[in-house]
Amino acid sequence: MVITAHPDDAEYSFGGTVARLADAGTEVVYVVCTDGSQGGEDPSVSDADLTRRRYAEQQDAADLLGATEVVFLGLRDGSLTPDVPLRRALTREIRRHRPELVLTHQPLRSLVFPIGASHPDHLATGEAALAAVYPDARNPRAYPELLSEGLTPHRVQEVWIPGHEHTDFYVDVSPYLTRKIEAIQRHKSQFADDVDPTAALAWVVNRLSGNGQVAGCRYAESYRRIITEAAAGAEAVTAEATP
Repeated sequence: MVITAHPDDAEYSFGGTVARLADAGTEVVYVVCTDGSQGGEDPSVSDADLTRRRYAEQQDAADLLGATEVVFLGLRDGSLTPDVPLRRALTREIRRHRPELVLTHQPLRSLVFPIGASHPDHLATGEAALAAVYPDARNPRAYPELLSEGLTPHRVQEVWIPGHEHTDFYVDVSPYLTRKIEAIQRHKSQFADDVDPTAALAWVVNRLSGNGQVAGCRYAESYRRIITEAAAGAEAVTAEATP
Protein backbone atom coordinates (compact mmCIF):
# COMPACT_ATOMS: atom_id res chain seq x y z
CA MET A 1 0.00 0.00 0.00
CA VAL A 2 1.28 3.42 -1.01
CA ILE A 3 -0.16 6.22 1.16
CA THR A 4 0.46 9.73 -0.15
CA ALA A 5 -0.80 13.24 0.36
CA HIS A 6 -1.28 14.33 -3.27
CA PRO A 7 -1.73 12.96 -6.75
CA ASP A 8 1.82 12.58 -8.17
CA ASP A 9 3.59 12.05 -4.81
CA ALA A 10 3.70 8.29 -5.36
CA GLU A 11 5.45 8.60 -8.70
CA TYR A 12 8.10 11.00 -7.43
CA SER A 13 8.90 9.09 -4.25
CA PHE A 14 8.13 5.46 -5.05
CA GLY A 15 7.57 5.09 -8.81
CA GLY A 16 10.44 2.75 -9.55
CA THR A 17 9.73 0.61 -6.50
CA VAL A 18 6.02 0.37 -7.38
CA ALA A 19 6.86 -0.75 -10.92
CA ARG A 20 9.33 -3.32 -9.63
CA LEU A 21 6.90 -4.74 -7.10
CA ALA A 22 4.03 -4.82 -9.61
CA ASP A 23 6.14 -6.56 -12.25
CA ALA A 24 7.04 -9.19 -9.65
CA GLY A 25 3.34 -9.93 -9.12
CA THR A 26 2.71 -7.82 -6.03
CA GLU A 27 -0.69 -6.15 -5.72
CA VAL A 28 -0.11 -2.44 -5.11
CA VAL A 29 -2.89 -0.17 -3.83
CA TYR A 30 -2.61 3.61 -3.74
CA VAL A 31 -4.35 5.71 -1.08
CA VAL A 32 -4.26 9.42 -1.98
CA CYS A 33 -5.38 11.60 0.92
CA THR A 34 -6.12 15.00 -0.65
CA ASP A 35 -8.11 16.18 -3.64
CA GLY A 36 -5.07 17.89 -5.22
CA SER A 37 -7.02 21.13 -5.60
CA GLN A 38 -4.08 23.38 -4.71
CA GLY A 39 -1.78 21.80 -7.29
CA GLY A 40 -2.19 24.52 -9.90
CA GLU A 41 -1.42 28.19 -10.38
CA ASP A 42 -4.30 29.27 -12.65
CA PRO A 43 -7.04 30.79 -10.45
CA SER A 44 -9.52 30.64 -13.34
CA VAL A 45 -9.63 26.84 -13.05
CA SER A 46 -12.16 25.69 -10.48
CA ASP A 47 -11.14 23.39 -7.65
CA ALA A 48 -13.58 20.76 -8.90
CA ASP A 49 -12.18 20.81 -12.44
CA LEU A 50 -8.59 20.62 -11.23
CA THR A 51 -9.43 17.75 -8.88
CA ARG A 52 -11.09 15.79 -11.68
CA ARG A 53 -8.07 16.28 -13.90
CA ARG A 54 -5.60 15.34 -11.20
CA TYR A 55 -7.54 12.20 -10.25
CA ALA A 56 -7.53 11.10 -13.89
CA GLU A 57 -3.81 11.78 -14.17
CA GLN A 58 -3.14 9.83 -10.99
CA GLN A 59 -5.13 6.86 -12.22
CA ASP A 60 -3.28 6.97 -15.55
CA ALA A 61 0.13 7.08 -13.83
CA ALA A 62 -0.80 4.28 -11.41
CA ASP A 63 -1.98 2.12 -14.30
CA LEU A 64 1.32 2.67 -16.10
CA LEU A 65 3.29 1.51 -13.07
CA GLY A 66 1.04 -1.50 -12.50
CA ALA A 67 -0.95 -0.51 -9.42
CA THR A 68 -4.15 -2.50 -8.98
CA GLU A 69 -6.34 0.16 -7.34
CA VAL A 70 -6.32 3.85 -6.44
CA VAL A 71 -8.35 5.07 -3.45
CA PHE A 72 -9.02 8.81 -3.23
CA LEU A 73 -9.96 10.04 0.25
CA GLY A 74 -10.79 13.48 -1.18
CA LEU A 75 -9.68 15.63 1.76
CA ARG A 76 -8.96 19.29 1.15
CA ASP A 77 -5.50 19.87 -0.33
CA GLY A 78 -3.30 21.95 1.98
CA SER A 79 -5.33 21.24 5.12
CA LEU A 80 -4.19 17.83 6.35
CA THR A 81 -3.44 17.21 10.00
CA PRO A 82 -2.66 13.82 11.56
CA ASP A 83 -5.96 13.82 13.41
CA VAL A 84 -8.27 10.98 14.39
CA PRO A 85 -10.50 11.21 11.27
CA LEU A 86 -7.49 10.79 8.97
CA ARG A 87 -6.05 8.01 11.11
CA ARG A 88 -9.42 6.24 11.06
CA ALA A 89 -9.71 6.57 7.29
CA LEU A 90 -6.23 5.12 6.79
CA THR A 91 -6.89 2.37 9.32
CA ARG A 92 -10.01 1.45 7.36
CA GLU A 93 -8.00 1.10 4.14
CA ILE A 94 -5.22 -0.87 5.82
CA ARG A 95 -7.71 -3.31 7.33
CA ARG A 96 -9.61 -3.54 4.05
CA HIS A 97 -6.58 -4.26 1.85
CA ARG A 98 -4.34 -5.89 4.51
CA PRO A 99 -0.95 -4.93 3.07
CA GLU A 100 2.32 -6.49 4.17
CA LEU A 101 4.21 -3.30 3.29
CA VAL A 102 3.25 0.38 3.50
CA LEU A 103 5.17 3.11 1.66
CA THR A 104 4.43 6.64 2.84
CA HIS A 105 5.90 10.07 3.53
CA GLN A 106 8.51 10.86 6.15
CA PRO A 107 6.72 12.46 9.12
CA LEU A 108 9.78 14.55 10.05
CA ARG A 109 10.72 17.87 8.50
CA SER A 110 14.01 17.59 6.63
CA LEU A 111 16.49 20.42 7.14
CA VAL A 112 18.78 18.98 4.47
CA PHE A 113 16.57 18.23 1.48
CA PRO A 114 14.67 20.90 -0.53
CA ILE A 115 11.74 22.36 1.36
CA GLY A 116 9.19 20.70 -0.93
CA ALA A 117 10.03 17.35 0.63
CA SER A 118 8.55 18.66 3.89
CA HIS A 119 5.21 19.93 2.57
CA PRO A 120 2.86 20.10 5.59
CA ASP A 121 0.49 17.63 3.93
CA HIS A 122 3.38 15.18 3.52
CA LEU A 123 4.31 15.45 7.19
CA ALA A 124 0.70 14.99 8.28
CA THR A 125 0.18 12.01 6.00
CA GLY A 126 3.37 10.33 7.18
CA GLU A 127 2.45 10.76 10.84
CA ALA A 128 -1.16 9.62 10.36
CA ALA A 129 -0.08 6.62 8.26
CA LEU A 130 2.44 5.49 10.86
CA ALA A 131 -0.17 5.90 13.60
CA ALA A 132 -2.62 3.87 11.52
CA VAL A 133 -0.03 1.13 11.08
CA TYR A 134 0.76 1.20 14.80
CA PRO A 135 -1.21 1.03 16.95
CA ASP A 136 -4.55 1.62 15.21
CA ALA A 137 -4.83 -1.03 12.49
CA ARG A 138 -3.71 -3.86 14.79
CA ASN A 139 -5.75 -2.80 17.84
CA PRO A 140 -9.26 -4.28 17.99
CA ARG A 141 -10.28 -1.56 20.45
CA ALA A 142 -9.36 1.24 18.02
CA TYR A 143 -12.39 2.44 16.05
CA PRO A 144 -14.75 -0.39 17.08
CA GLU A 145 -17.15 0.74 14.36
CA LEU A 146 -14.74 -0.77 11.84
CA LEU A 147 -15.35 -4.21 13.36
CA SER A 148 -19.03 -3.85 12.50
CA GLU A 149 -17.92 -3.28 8.88
CA GLY A 150 -16.10 -6.61 8.98
CA LEU A 151 -12.69 -4.90 9.11
CA THR A 152 -10.71 -6.92 11.60
CA PRO A 153 -7.27 -5.95 12.96
CA HIS A 154 -4.27 -6.28 10.70
CA ARG A 155 -0.52 -6.07 11.32
CA VAL A 156 1.57 -4.38 8.66
CA GLN A 157 5.00 -6.00 8.60
CA GLU A 158 7.11 -3.13 7.24
CA VAL A 159 6.95 0.59 6.45
CA TRP A 160 9.31 2.30 4.01
CA ILE A 161 9.57 6.07 4.01
CA PRO A 162 11.78 8.25 1.80
CA GLY A 163 15.16 8.14 3.48
CA HIS A 164 16.23 11.77 3.08
CA GLU A 165 19.02 12.15 5.61
CA HIS A 166 18.00 8.91 7.40
CA THR A 167 18.44 6.41 4.55
CA ASP A 168 19.30 2.82 5.45
CA PHE A 169 17.71 0.87 2.59
CA TYR A 170 17.97 1.05 -1.22
CA VAL A 171 15.91 -0.46 -4.01
CA ASP A 172 17.58 -0.95 -7.38
CA VAL A 173 15.18 0.65 -9.90
CA SER A 174 17.60 0.83 -12.83
CA PRO A 175 15.30 -1.05 -15.26
CA TYR A 176 12.36 1.16 -14.25
CA LEU A 177 13.79 4.66 -14.58
CA THR A 178 12.11 5.39 -17.92
CA ARG A 179 8.75 4.15 -16.66
CA LYS A 180 9.03 6.20 -13.48
CA ILE A 181 9.77 9.39 -15.41
CA GLU A 182 6.95 8.69 -17.85
CA ALA A 183 4.56 8.12 -14.94
CA ILE A 184 5.53 11.47 -13.41
CA GLN A 185 4.94 13.12 -16.79
CA ARG A 186 1.42 11.68 -16.91
CA HIS A 187 0.60 14.43 -14.39
CA LYS A 188 0.43 16.95 -17.22
CA SER A 189 -1.36 19.57 -15.15
CA GLN A 190 1.82 19.94 -13.10
CA PHE A 191 3.98 20.75 -16.13
CA ALA A 192 1.84 23.44 -17.72
CA ASP A 193 4.63 26.03 -17.54
CA ASP A 194 7.47 23.71 -18.56
CA VAL A 195 8.59 23.83 -22.17
CA ASP A 196 10.55 20.59 -21.66
CA PRO A 197 9.11 18.42 -18.86
CA THR A 198 12.00 15.96 -19.24
CA ALA A 199 14.52 18.70 -18.46
CA ALA A 200 12.40 19.74 -15.50
CA LEU A 201 12.85 16.24 -14.07
CA ALA A 202 16.64 16.10 -14.42
CA TRP A 203 16.92 16.49 -10.64
CA VAL A 204 14.96 13.25 -10.17
CA VAL A 205 17.37 11.33 -12.38
CA ASN A 206 20.35 12.92 -10.62
CA ARG A 207 19.02 11.93 -7.21
CA LEU A 208 18.39 8.34 -8.28
CA SER A 209 21.87 8.22 -9.78
CA GLY A 210 23.40 9.45 -6.51
CA ASN A 211 21.48 6.78 -4.61
CA GLY A 212 22.70 4.20 -7.09
CA GLN A 213 26.32 5.12 -6.46
CA VAL A 214 25.81 4.35 -2.79
CA ALA A 215 23.81 1.17 -3.42
CA GLY A 216 26.10 -0.23 -6.10
CA CYS A 217 23.73 0.02 -9.04
CA ARG A 218 22.87 2.61 -11.68
CA TYR A 219 19.66 4.06 -10.19
CA ALA A 220 18.08 3.48 -6.79
CA GLU A 221 15.26 4.77 -4.62
CA SER A 222 16.23 5.27 -0.99
CA TYR A 223 14.25 4.63 2.16
CA ARG A 224 14.23 4.39 5.89
CA ARG A 225 12.99 0.87 6.55
CA ILE A 226 10.83 0.29 9.62
CA ILE A 227 10.21 -3.28 10.80
CA THR A 228 7.06 -3.04 12.88
CA GLU A 229 7.90 -5.76 15.38
CA ALA A 230 10.27 -4.19 17.90
CA ALA A 231 12.77 -7.06 18.21
CA ALA A 232 13.20 -7.47 14.46
CA GLY A 233 13.26 -3.71 13.95
CA ALA A 234 16.14 -3.25 16.36
CA GLU A 235 18.26 -5.64 14.31
CA ALA A 236 17.28 -4.18 10.93
CA VAL A 237 17.73 -0.50 11.63
CA THR A 238 21.33 -0.30 10.37
CA ALA A 239 20.90 -2.64 7.42
CA GLU A 240 21.66 -1.45 3.89
CA ALA A 241 20.19 -3.51 1.11
CA THR A 242 19.45 -3.50 -2.58
CA PRO A 243 16.74 -6.15 -2.96
